[in-house]
Amino acid sequence: MNDLAGRTAFVTGGANGIGLGLARVLLDNGCKVAIADIREESIAVALASLDNREVMGVRLDVTSRTRFAEAADEVEKRFGPVSLLFNNAGVNLFRTIDESGYADWDWVLGVNLGGVINGVTTFVPRMKAHGQGGHIVNTASMASFLASGMPGIYNCSKFAVRGLSESLRHSLRPHGIGVSVLCPGLVNSEIYRSDEIRTPGTEEGGHATDPDFVRMLGRAHKIGMDPVEVAEKVVAAIRENRYYIFSHPEFREELGEVFDDILSNFADEVPDPQRLAFEQGRRARYADERATLKG
Repeated sequence: MNDLAGRTAFVTGGANGIGLGLARVLLDNGCKVAIADIREESIAVALASLDNREVMGVRLDVTSRTRFAEAADEVEKRFGPVSLLFNNAGVNLFRTIDESGYADWDWVLGVNLGGVINGVTTFVPRMKAHGQGGHIVNTASMASFLASGMPGIYNCSKFAVRGLSESLRHSLRPHGIGVSVLCPGLVNSEIYRSDEIRTPGTEEGGHATDPDFVRMLGRAHKIGMDPVEVAEKVVAAIRENRYYIFSHPEFREELGEVFDDILSNFADEVPDPQRLAFEQGRRARYADERATLKG
């Protein structure tokens, strides 16, 4: 997709961080942009900073399927069919899994994974029906490859977004709709303040987050990559129909070490011939599909 001008983009988590960076860069590329965010005051500030170009704000809790459909109707009524979807809204809970409760799982998975599911399920049928092709970018994280003890549920949600995106990429190819997964590292954003916007009904979780730790995270995020730089890399990837978007080069060596370690855990043994024959057929089919996606 070389020409983005005139297309309508829908960006969740659009009033801050990567989402706002995407809005700026998409507008610079001639798109009409809908900023969807749960925080009305943040939407107002974002819109004021965008010079009132072809942009609108939509209040959206991405865990609400009903509200997602209403937001889609509002945006398409004003700007026309959405053909660029950015499932970017995300929250983080800086706890280990063993210190998290059911409400923590419901909240983080509800936003980070459920929000992507709701965005896809809301817009993909519309995109297919409109027949204008398009592109979907789901924001995962380097945490979709690299996991430690904390943040546990966040890691789980981002691994799931990566898997969802790869499967979706294959199924949407015949419809001319590309799919990318964005895997950023540290970004200058306010995700460290996620506790302030917990979904109603999920406030009671595991152990309380240490406020001193949150303040330290705030200082760390200030040195993160500029969201506009991330967004420019996203738009470049859309033009090239690339699946993986690795915005932070500092992770390349570490990721290579992780992959090498994974492969080293395979036993040095000869596989069963019948299983091997079956898997070779599947492997060839998968290879053909990947080659088609790059074509």
